[in-house]
Amino acid sequence: MHANDRNRAWIMVVLLFIFMVINFADKAVIGIAAVPIMQELGLGPRQFGLVGSSFFLLFAVSSVATGFLVNRVETRWVLLAMGCIWALTQFPMIGSVGFETLVACRIALGTGEGPAGPVALHAIYKWFPNELRTLPTAVIVQGGAVGVLVALPLLNWVVVRWTWHWAFGSLGLAGLVWCALWLVFGREGALGNGEAEEAAQSPSRVGYAQLLLSPTILACWAAAFGANWVLSLALSWQGAYLIKGLGFAQGSIGFLGALPASSSAVAMLAAGWYSQRLLSRGVSSRLARGILGGLSVVLGGAALTMLPYVPGTPAKIALTTLGVALPSVIYVIGNAVVGEITPPAQRGALLAIGTAVASTAGLLAPYIMGSVVESAATPLDGFNTGFFMCGVIMLVGGAIAMAFVNPEREAKRWSGRLQPLTATL
Repeated sequence: MHANDRNRAWIMVVLLFIFMVINFADKAVIGIAAVPIMQELGLGPRQFGLVGSSFFLLFAVSSVATGFLVNRVETRWVLLAMGCIWALTQFPMIGSVGFETLVACRIALGTGEGPAGPVALHAIYKWFPNELRTLPTAVIVQGGAVGVLVALPLLNWVVVRWTWHWAFGSLGLAGLVWCALWLVFGREGALGNGEAEEAAQSPSRVGYAQLLLSPTILACWAAAFGANWVLSLALSWQGAYLIKGLGFAQGSIGFLGALPASSSAVAMLAAGWYSQRLLSRGVSSRLARGILGGLSVVLGGAALTMLPYVPGTPAKIALTTLGVALPSVIYVIGNAVVGEITPPAQRGALLAIGTAVASTAGLLAPYIMGSVVESAATPLDGFNTGFFMCGVIMLVGGAIAMAFVNPEREAKRWSGRLQPLTATL
């Protein structure tokens, strides 16, 4: 990669990193404002869980549809359209809001944000060849963790000072600023659509049935499902857990709520760097990506299954922090694996389908947690049970990844069964 191309590539990484910061701040605002929203609108835990789950109602459909779209349309314009949707769905929250309006805006926001991760990665993979993708993938994906880390203290300050309505409004303004920057500086990379060396080396397609039934891809998605379960719980319920479960005041939860996000940022960046270093030393992708990614989800699940049995608030905060942070590594590893073994012409669609599969966890988890909390003897009992269930799901998903992620095996299987590039979708 030439110096000028490298500089342009990393400018795109920075812009897409900011894109993901805003994306996850949009998601996290509902959690930090959970108690004020419930109080103002008179919502019980089960109703608020429905609000959290509504974000994911069209998330999967949008992810898949947009994934196929970016196989044919330049990602720069798709990303711009998505950013505009995010911004515009936040502004209705500034005024008087009812339960129906809140749910409708969260559904619309989820529709716009569903394809964010896969489209951003598909865009950046047009700037970096396979052997250099893990680190930029880590930087972009950890934008989500940084988004929560930065947003929670700032948004909580806005909630305390100006009410939760303006927390949403400030995110709308941030989204418009990003759209302006992307319109000026956003560019399309050359490593795609059969134009670059990577495409020249793999000028073929694999049948979608083979891709969707690949043990490696399915195992990545199983681990990501578990990671998304805990992520959606953290985004929707972290504030209520700290206030209703552990007894903190609203004004003190901003930095506490940001602990999992800060730990996630460190975990993702460290794992991305370490995985890329292993690959550069000749370690197999199965070990450098599959085992590393699956183990991170397993360890996070183990932390949450211990949660009901440890006494004391500090221990519970430590375990929930580990339970949220460690599985985030799979977002870096899993996407890199799918990008590694999927032909460039089909990569956007496969990344999007993976996001859709994993996001079904977000459709279920917030509502199930709300139902468990509402039925429990105390809020803390309910949160302990909900997090324990999440831990078991992550243990299973991570174990599947450790057992079945094997990119080298898939490459060997598919090498003799490729279809011409002109094959139809």
